[in-house]
Amino acid sequence: MFYLSIIMKQYKITVCYLLALIMLVVGACTKIDDFKDKFAAGGPLTYPGKMDSVKIYSGKNRVLLKGLFTSDPKITKYKVYWSSKQDSVEIPVTRTNGVDTVKLIIPNLPEGNMTFEIRTYDKDGHISIPVTATGNVYSTLYQSSLVNRGVAKAEVQADGSALINWADVNANAGLISIQIRYNDAKNIAHDTIVKSRATEFTTSLPNFKVGNGFSYKTAFKPDSSAIDTFYVDFQSHTVKAEITSIYLSNASKPFQRNTFDGRWGTLAAPWITNAAAKNKGGVNGGYSSDEGGVINWETWGNTPVVNGIIYQPTSAPLPAGTYIVSFEAYSEVQNNSSVYCIAAAGGNGLPVLANLNTALGYVGMYNSINVGSTGPSTKETRSFTFTLAAPQVVSIGFLGNIVGNGNPGSYFQVFNIKLFQN
Repeated sequence: MFYLSIIMKQYKITVCYLLALIMLVVGACTKIDDFKDKFAAGGPLTYPGKMDSVKIYSGKNRVLLKGLFTSDPKITKYKVYWSSKQDSVEIPVTRTNGVDTVKLIIPNLPEGNMTFEIRTYDKDGHISIPVTATGNVYSTLYQSSLVNRGVAKAEVQADGSALINWADVNANAGLISIQIRYNDAKNIAHDTIVKSRATEFTTSLPNFKVGNGFSYKTAFKPDSSAIDTFYVDFQSHTVKAEITSIYLSNASKPFQRNTFDGRWGTLAAPWITNAAAKNKGGVNGGYSSDEGGVINWETWGNTPVVNGIIYQPTSAPLPAGTYIVSFEAYSEVQNNSSVYCIAAAGGNGLPVLANLNTALGYVGMYNSINVGSTGPSTKETRSFTFTLAAPQVVSIGFLGNIVGNGNPGSYFQVFNIKLFQN
């Protein structure tokens, strides 16, 4: 009986719980019905169809919004909000039976990342659920970060074209093209745009006018969605061109000689040789028949050269600009001697050693090409740069202070001398 009493009590408790649950459910349903009666008395809630496939395209102080209306012909307008709904624009819509495309330019925006909210409306004022999209706006901050693409090298080629080797850039830098302006050899102006490549990018300018440069500006798009292009200002760049044949003569082997004794001689015009350079009997010096005819001084035994000078003036004034003088030679010039290749202003010669600092530019030869007296010498090309602020004639050549005592002595042989405009 005791156990039966316990079972009966548990049964009564369970029944009570079930009755309480039923009362709660009935009460809840009554409240839901009351809610529906209160808020949906006029019928079910209505939401117009939202704009689909929304995308924001970045621009300069603006964006382009694109989207689609794929359903709900009852839409009559849409609104776009930004700046935390402080700004907005409202656009009327005339729906067709198919898919309608939305394209909207939103101008006068501040620079930075922006979020836009789009809602549609029908004629009864019903509002769609919101659609949000983000995009970037670019302006003066982005523009100030842009620089023209670098030029690794620009040189006139053997066929008369100018080849520009552009510096490599990051593929994500946004650089899309380069506009180039130049004059050809007939002085015809060219203005061309080339599509950019991030690495190993070169441009050839046909029939280039030697002595001229080119100007260029770079175009950027800040990202793949951008509707606007940003440009850097035009800047000028020089083109390295060999101009030896224009301004110098008798400038490579076989050098033409004037006087000659079977090996030694003096250089033919337009070279000018001073008396100190004629260390072979006071008559010859500065030229030898070695290697078919080269610029050469030797000081074996007691034949020193003290402030010996061999030079030629340019055939016409060089325009203002930067120039490179280079020469190919080999030598065994000892430590107690010195030889310089020099460019000096004017057409009246080169400075002596004591006045070397007055030169436009120079490079020394001693101890630079020497490989010792016991083995063969090695050819080497050396060069220096000088700049002219205004057009002028320039003297180019060699200065030697070469001691002749001792064995071996010193010597050098020059195979060519070249002039480049840079």
